[in-house]
Amino acid sequence: MTSRLDPQPLEWLDRSETRSFEFEGQHYIGFAGDSISSALLASGQTLLGRSFKYHRPRGAVTLANHDVNALFQSSEEPNIRGDVTPLAAGMQLTACNVNGSLAKDRDQIIGKLSRFLPVGFYYKTFHKPKKFFPLWERLIREKAGLGRIDTGWSVRRKAKTYGFCDLLVIGAGASGMQAALSAAEQGLDVVLVDENPQIGGSLDYQLVNEASAAVVRARLKHDVQNHTNIRVLPGHLACGWYTDHYVPLLGPDGIIKMRARAVISATGVMEQPAVFRNNDLPGVMMASGAQRLVARYAVKPGQRAVVLTANSEGYRAALDMVKAGVDVSAVIDMGSLAERGVWADELNALKIPVLERHTVYEAQGKEQLKRVVVAPFDGDKCDSRDAREFDADLLLMSVGWAPAAQLLYQAGGRLAYDSTLEQLLPQELPNGIFACGRLNGAFTLEQRLADGERAGAEAAAFLKGEPLIPALAACRDTQAHSHPWPIVDHPKGKNFVDFDEDLQLKDLVNAAKEGFDNIELMKRFSTVGMGPSQGKHANMNGIRVLAAVTGRSIDQTGSTTARPMFHPVPVQALAGRRFRPERLTALHPWHLDNGAQMMEAGVWMRPEFYGRPEERAQAILREVQAVRTGLGLIDVSTLGKIEVMGPDAGKLLDGTYTMRMSNIKLGMTRYALMVDDSGVIVDDGIVGRIAEDRFYVTATTSHADATFRTLSRHIVEWGLDVRLVNRTGTLAAMNLAGPHARKLLKPLTDIDLSEDNFPYLGLQEGTLCGVPVRLIRVGFVGELGYEIHLPVDAALQVWNTLMEQGAEYGIRPFGVEAQRVLRLEKGHIIVGQDTDGLTNPFEANMPWAVPLKTKPWFTGKPSLALLKERCQRSLRGFMLPQGYSGELPKECHLLIDNGDIAGRITSIAYSPSLGRYIGLAMVDQPLASSERMFQVRVDSGALVPLEPCSTPFYDAEGVRQTVDLTEVA
Repeated sequence: MTSRLDPQPLEWLDRSETRSFEFEGQHYIGFAGDSISSALLASGQTLLGRSFKYHRPRGAVTLANHDVNALFQSSEEPNIRGDVTPLAAGMQLTACNVNGSLAKDRDQIIGKLSRFLPVGFYYKTFHKPKKFFPLWERLIREKAGLGRIDTGWSVRRKAKTYGFCDLLVIGAGASGMQAALSAAEQGLDVVLVDENPQIGGSLDYQLVNEASAAVVRARLKHDVQNHTNIRVLPGHLACGWYTDHYVPLLGPDGIIKMRARAVISATGVMEQPAVFRNNDLPGVMMASGAQRLVARYAVKPGQRAVVLTANSEGYRAALDMVKAGVDVSAVIDMGSLAERGVWADELNALKIPVLERHTVYEAQGKEQLKRVVVAPFDGDKCDSRDAREFDADLLLMSVGWAPAAQLLYQAGGRLAYDSTLEQLLPQELPNGIFACGRLNGAFTLEQRLADGERAGAEAAAFLKGEPLIPALAACRDTQAHSHPWPIVDHPKGKNFVDFDEDLQLKDLVNAAKEGFDNIELMKRFSTVGMGPSQGKHANMNGIRVLAAVTGRSIDQTGSTTARPMFHPVPVQALAGRRFRPERLTALHPWHLDNGAQMMEAGVWMRPEFYGRPEERAQAILREVQAVRTGLGLIDVSTLGKIEVMGPDAGKLLDGTYTMRMSNIKLGMTRYALMVDDSGVIVDDGIVGRIAEDRFYVTATTSHADATFRTLSRHIVEWGLDVRLVNRTGTLAAMNLAGPHARKLLKPLTDIDLSEDNFPYLGLQEGTLCGVPVRLIRVGFVGELGYEIHLPVDAALQVWNTLMEQGAEYGIRPFGVEAQRVLRLEKGHIIVGQDTDGLTNPFEANMPWAVPLKTKPWFTGKPSLALLKERCQRSLRGFMLPQGYSGELPKECHLLIDNGDIAGRITSIAYSPSLGRYIGLAMVDQPLASSERMFQVRVDSGALVPLEPCSTPFYDAEGVRQTVDLTEVA
């Protein structure tokens, strides 16, 4: 650890625990409490990453979650933020966005081509000639990614929790802690949250060597942590602000959804970079970043430093570097030394040169800062004729601040530019929102404490309904802490405004001159502020540049919209612990005992197939063959089952489904197709008539609850006299299918199963095995079959009897996958698989289910009347060529016609009945109406021919489901 300092008073390290890790194949050692970046810097590794566009060398800049070019890749996780991610033992890391290795990135050549890649070039290039666009698109996409996704990552889910408080204080620095104490003393329930693992804020790094701050620090921390009305949550990021003070807090154990009655934002300020040539070299960093590195991680940032400043904070940073053993060559002050106060006096006493009204013109070096070129500065331009050079491996920038006001913007607050402080400050805040500290223009420690006291008192008065205390304007400083124009032009460019996107000063100037002179337009054209840091170090200078080019003020220029999240949040944290409600049928134990491999079907667990996992394909084929040649039994208890009763029951069903239901004969059923108002298919099932005013409706497994809700809504909207009973959970169901189905059932039931009494699509009630049942003769799998609906508590008894008595017919239980093959052979669709969120019945080849002429009205009819003449695609059957043995197409593989996408496969399976692969595809017109061969692009990129054909593939006349073939034989 070549750059590790002796123990610091407030360091975050636990030196008793070392942690070894690898980076770019090299072995390193750090301490518990290190971040990845600090551990690498302590070992002398200053090159941490490559920039997004030009692959320039990059190092640490802020150590405050803004170092987007210090992103790392592990075997399971991309884009690990090295400046804030705690070091873990055994980490194996590489840099993101490199071609080859970090040290020898082959894509560095892109930087040499930068003059040919001006801002917006991608909008003006590559689209002509059109035939080359796919090539360019693939190349650009390959180069644009910042990390690699490994789909085999380990699942790490964390539960979401809910929190409530009177007052949420965001930011546990001096003003935030004081605000929390002030409000807690008024009896409020206060939550104090900070994104850092320890509270204290800048007290712990910027003022770590200030004796006067030590007393304040100790008092605030003690009082906050011991106050009964304050809950302290360090290591929790306030991700965003939502209506009614709903603030998600991301912590180590997941997200807390915090609902507060009021919010105080004490989020502080973000140090902004100066803009000069090569201001992105490793070794150039924010002064506050170097202070964090020393105070928190005991790492010496460099050997020889130059400090560029436009405020008193730069002098404090210079003093801290001297104390850490860094040789400070000079302080370059963009203004006057007389304005800097006691810290400047202390520095003068050390005889360190101060160059007033100078700035940095250029940083020099290849992979690391070597030299700093400074020149006189008149507040606008730099006079390079009188330049001086300083050897340095560290250049600290302290030229200004931008408020961390993203949450205020999200809450609807308004900020305005204050020319005294040269900073955006809150002007109007919504009810229940308060701001304090440096965010509010209070810079000295005394001002921060007073402003925190004021904000806490105002919040307490607001929540108690008392008159608000007038804002204490005196809390704000009267001395500027930011330079209005920390920007230096250079004829050779490479003076970066946005490190994320490699945007130079000239890029923004040219964007504005091309007409993108609105701040939101310039952002989108140039991508300034659109990188991973979301403009935290780029937006303020971007606004200044646009204001200068257009001749407008900062307020007239405006700022871009701030949206959640404040820092990037992992998707797994947003997802939380997976909410997976699980419903089991009454036959679930039987399935497990008999070798079923279970799968999720909506909220239900269903048998996928029966057998060992390694025999999946063979097991499914055996189950299909059993249904086709003997008998199969499947558990379909998961189907929606709804009783519809009342004088207007027929009207309800006529209006809800496309086909007329009110004229179904007693004891018969009819296919039921449901569409929404736009004509899109949303569900299907059957409707059976039990009595004049009583119907029995089934729905698909995944849409059962939604169908019940739709029927309930229609009753209210249409003012109908109808009662509904959802029997999905109280009734079990099983489907007995196969040529011997009637033979097996006949001796077990009192229902007359003859063809005359119980035809195809019939419905009968009676008993089976002594149990009251409702039998429905359906043919989803294409064989003689009976759906048996019965009480849940009798399901196992009947199932076991059927399995025992059916043994002589070769009965076999079959699962969802065999059912899907069987229905595919019959050309029956599965809603949600063969349809999507835009599919209408005409596209699904179901015009027979849409009686536009004979039925006066039903939900979706007006839309379907228009869609009938505008059908732009159609569901078509296909087969793979006879004897095909190549790479198999999969569901969702794309059809290609003359080089363009012409559709996608929705279902595909091997048909044991036909001895070849069959499937359904949603095909665009005019290809769908032709008999030309389809071509599908498989995983390897090859094109595989498909033979279009009509459906059903199997038993096109439907003989097997309407005639008992065993009796005919």
